[in-house]
Amino acid sequence: MRDETKSLHSGYTPKNTEPRVMPIVQSTTYVFDTVEEIAAVFDDPTKNLIYSRFANPTVMAVESKIADLEGGIGAMCTSSGQAATLLSILNICSAGDSIVSSTEVYGGSINLLSFTLKKLGIECIFVNLDSSDEEIHAAFKPNTKAFFGETIANPALSVMDIESFAGIAHTHGVPLIVDNTFATPALCKPFEFGADIVVHSTTKYMDGHALQVGGVIVDSGNFDWTNGKFNDFTEPDESYHGISYTKAYGKSAYIIKARMQLMRDFGVYPSAHSAFLLNLGLETLPLRMKQYCENALTAAEFLENQAQVASVNYPGLAGNRYNVLAEKYLKGSSGVISFVLKGGKESAMKFINGLKLISNQVHVADIRSCVLHPASSTHRQLTDKQMIDSGVNPGMIRFSVGLENIEDIIQDLKLGFAEIE
Repeated sequence: MRDETKSLHSGYTPKNTEPRVMPIVQSTTYVFDTVEEIAAVFDDPTKNLIYSRFANPTVMAVESKIADLEGGIGAMCTSSGQAATLLSILNICSAGDSIVSSTEVYGGSINLLSFTLKKLGIECIFVNLDSSDEEIHAAFKPNTKAFFGETIANPALSVMDIESFAGIAHTHGVPLIVDNTFATPALCKPFEFGADIVVHSTTKYMDGHALQVGGVIVDSGNFDWTNGKFNDFTEPDESYHGISYTKAYGKSAYIIKARMQLMRDFGVYPSAHSAFLLNLGLETLPLRMKQYCENALTAAEFLENQAQVASVNYPGLAGNRYNVLAEKYLKGSSGVISFVLKGGKESAMKFINGLKLISNQVHVADIRSCVLHPASSTHRQLTDKQMIDSGVNPGMIRFSVGLENIEDIIQDLKLGFAEIE
């Protein structure tokens, strides 16, 4: 048999040089041939790689794949979902600006929007998704720069009327930013309904295996940044030789500004190895999302019939208040269910402690089933009003249905219910 390793060193070039698995470019640094070449790249980083704080070939391949999945013009990965949300807003807002957000968003996002951005001089005005159009319009001010919401809210599981909120945002000349973490592009593509920017915590379903923390911002390329409200895009950026992003990059102005300006300064870029692991998750995403949805619907129907359960919230259920919106926007309602036990916090804690297969952890959207009590964990820092507004009840359990055999999952739920009989 021919020694292929030896023949390679002897000048033999095999035809199958394309790797089956994405290569990991584990390098911080890239070599330039001349001083002039490196100078040109510092004038315009889109011409070549500079440093892995900006971009890395492995990460860029994943960014391109996610942009294609969402139907966007470009994407930028970040070191976490929170970093993606933060940069998506800071790319638009400065001190003295405001944004409008749905009340029903992830607890960590509420903290970011309510407190941290406030310290930076950016106000967040929260509105309930069920508010009248008049009330929502009233939340917008002359200094408002964006509307933020989640396709499927975590953990309230409300479904955003993307088309409607995109219309409202555009009436005020601002983009709609949608966190599409729970739906993923396998179930919903917000750009098709008028959203302008999409963010994800890739830590969740995109990764799917609880291997690495990450985030991503995706740009639709559809928003008009020259409408007079966004001078940072049209006026010269003195930190980059007076470049105007809209003049130089056109439809890609938003995502290139995020990389050239914010990633340069914050440096929240993921490692090549993290991107490699994320890509493995992306390769099975459509198959996994289909099974998550099937398992979750069966589990939700089981929970509806339990005497100890006060209510079950899963958009895929026929009687759910968000089922009509789910039918319009989603190809499945993901694998996350929230349900409220009649005994409140005490019953919720007993139920969780009685589970064996389903793990109690601060995570969601994994191949393994897991539960969490939001009122004492992810939403613990919120006021009682904020907790209620975000859809969190003291007796609520967030249940992320995994890919185990559904009969085993239901059997484990029965063990939990046995603890509160």
